[in-house]
Amino acid sequence: MKKIYVNEEWCLGCHLCEYYCAFANSGKSNMVAALKDVKINPRIQVEEGKDVCFAVNCRHCPDPICVKSCIAGALSKNPEGMIEINTDKCVGCFTCVLVCPFGAIMPNDDGHAIQKCELCTKNGNGTPNCVAHCPNNAIVYEER
Repeated sequence: MKKIYVNEEWCLGCHLCEYYCAFANSGKSNMVAALKDVKINPRIQVEEGKDVCFAVNCRHCPDPICVKSCIAGALSKNPEGMIEINTDKCVGCFTCVLVCPFGAIMPNDDGHAIQKCELCTKNGNGTPNCVAHCPNNAIVYEER
């Protein structure tokens, strides 16, 4: 399965991946209309350290503890290995947020359910938006 990987040595910490992620998941066709004067809530988060920056996103783990811990059955692993969210089932207990070892699951915009990277499968063109718009190619989408 193809996944998103980050080459930390190339990440500039520009946060463009966050903006393009928020835009891709906004449901709007114009980036300015989607993001102007809006607090963005992207599904990828850039962490900045003293000497390194890197983007944190769902790793679609082979043995996902988030899926096992979901009391409502809102998280599942599809046949390709991607962890998917059924927001209609999510009860907002945020157990998955607590158990994710990467901090890649977070409350959604309204705070009543969760969101995480789903590789732009519901809104993209085959390549996740964060990967397509990373100016330094620090984020890649590949099978390893």
